[in-house]
Amino acid sequence: MKISVLVCAHDEEARIAACLATLSAFDEVVVVADRCSDATAALARRAGARVVEGVFPLESLRKEAGIAACTGDWVFEVDCDERVTPELAAEMRAAVATARGDWFKVPLDNYVGDELVRFGWGGSFGTTLGGRLARRGVKRWKADRVHPGVIFDGELAGVLTSPLKHYVDDDLSDMVMRLNRYTSLRGADLADRGEPGGLWENVFRGLRRFWKCYVGRQGRRDGDLGFMISLMAALYPVISHLKAKEILRQRAKTPAAAPVAVQAA
Repeated sequence: MKISVLVCAHDEEARIAACLATLSAFDEVVVVADRCSDATAALARRAGARVVEGVFPLESLRKEAGIAACTGDWVFEVDCDERVTPELAAEMRAAVATARGDWFKVPLDNYVGDELVRFGWGGSFGTTLGGRLARRGVKRWKADRVHPGVIFDGELAGVLTSPLKHYVDDDLSDMVMRLNRYTSLRGADLADRGEPGGLWENVFRGLRRFWKCYVGRQGRRDGDLGFMISLMAALYPVISHLKAKEILRQRAKTPAAAPVAVQAA
């Protein structure tokens, strides 16, 4: 079984070479260079990847363009801030050779800087498990700018055990900047649907998320970072709501103008 690796990148010249260096065990690598103004595409070609360049305002369009360029029986999705270990690559080879289903969940080890943060992830701000490995054509994405819903046209084949290393944030400042990006994208999605929701319902949603991440998912065990992750998860729906209302107010002032453009990160 041939495995293609799909990497979507936007101005990732600082990280893409290190990412691609961990993918030599796979049959091919396809890099989607989305709106890149740096050396991302050139570095990917130098590493032997097939490169698709273009402008993709939604993650679904970006992924679909990459999948169309893949020739493998299976497609494994990797981000530029992630690293594949030899153990994970070997486990994938063995898994697809005997798979009775159509897609696998892959565990993620999330790092903030060099520190592994095991607990508290969730609430649209991080995950420890993702459906990253699937037969080509099985996985589809909904049309959202951030965290689009995923549809699998097939059966779950299992959960792998070797983790994918995800260097999610450099430090606390990077985490706050990521919250700002994510809420801008989410706010634009809510505004497009005309569904910003109510302030207090989002406040209560945020409080529930904090409790779930900090207590239910044991974020408290990771100290300050666990608290910060839980706080970011709690703020996410509230700030997204406020930004959606701001976008709708801007559009109401200029009804003849085009919608406020916010492209996927």
